[in-house]
Amino acid sequence: MSPAHSLVPDDLVPDDLRRRYSRTPEGRAWLASLPENLDRCLRKWELVVEDGLGPWSGFGALVVPVQRVGEPLVLKLAYPHAEAASEPIALRLWGGSGAVRLLDQDLEDGSGALLLERLDSTRRLQDVPFPEAIEVWGRIVRQLSIEEDYRPEWAALDRLDARAEKWSDELPARWADLDRPFPRWLLEAALDVCSTRGIVGRRGGRDVLVHTDLHGMNVLASLDSDAFRAIDPQAAVGEAEFGVAPMLWNRLPELRHRDAPGALLERCHDLARAAGLDAEGAREWAILREVENALWYAAKTDHRRDLERSLWVASALCSRPLPGLPEAWELKRLDGTRHS
Repeated sequence: MSPAHSLVPDDLVPDDLRRRYSRTPEGRAWLASLPENLDRCLRKWELVVEDGLGPWSGFGALVVPVQRVGEPLVLKLAYPHAEAASEPIALRLWGGSGAVRLLDQDLEDGSGALLLERLDSTRRLQDVPFPEAIEVWGRIVRQLSIEEDYRPEWAALDRLDARAEKWSDELPARWADLDRPFPRWLLEAALDVCSTRGIVGRRGGRDVLVHTDLHGMNVLASLDSDAFRAIDPQAAVGEAEFGVAPMLWNRLPELRHRDAPGALLERCHDLARAAGLDAEGAREWAILREVENALWYAAKTDHRRDLERSLWVASALCSRPLPGLPEAWELKRLDGTRHS
């Protein structure tokens, strides 16, 4: 095939992704680079785009279904940002155990394209009834929680105790600058976690590789079995309990209406049990993460419902629900919402 003939179909980029990244010069530059980068990867890895499927888009990536000698794969191009940088590192460390397999990575011109095995996008853990989903999620966490070894990739990953230490300095100033968007006691609850989980005050704990965004939409079934595996890791090194929070702030409408805060605490305990984790550590990390999320949302003009959800979760986990917030079943998370 002549190099002048593009292998990339017209209108490959979904409209929602195009709208999202057309708002800034950097985003428009990335969108403009996609056809050339995709075309180069298709040629380099001898791939063909599969008709009738996709393409799919996450909040910050284009995912194209492709085949190589009949093998179903996906080609993923993520918008270049710090969180995306940890994905190929983590996938190489996991080596397909509990997570999607990484077959290759394109480093030319910083495109960050990943060639991945294809999973079944129609079968998400998000859609599995919660009691069963807890056990599946727990098994995956056990697989992903590998301890640091000799491989040099570990050095490039963020450390969670260092993140907590950084938040201990930043959160009070952000809270004050935003005119105290929630009561001081909730801020202090988060700072207490910083003091016990940060570098300075930490006592013990086991550091492992952590998928910090392991909610039900980031767990898909294999094409040829019922086994589920994780995708889209935002990876860091630290206590595995840090990773429980996304399963708490998702699927809130499914909590029982009677004593929803108590049901959330039970869910935290059940998730920790299934993964072999410390339930109190999971609760503490989730409080800290949601307080930090709340401050991020409070700084935006169009995230009121996201702010309310984070405050509901954080205060419920403190067994001190804030008054005036919507009920749990009204706090649906929208796909693509930012969480720390």
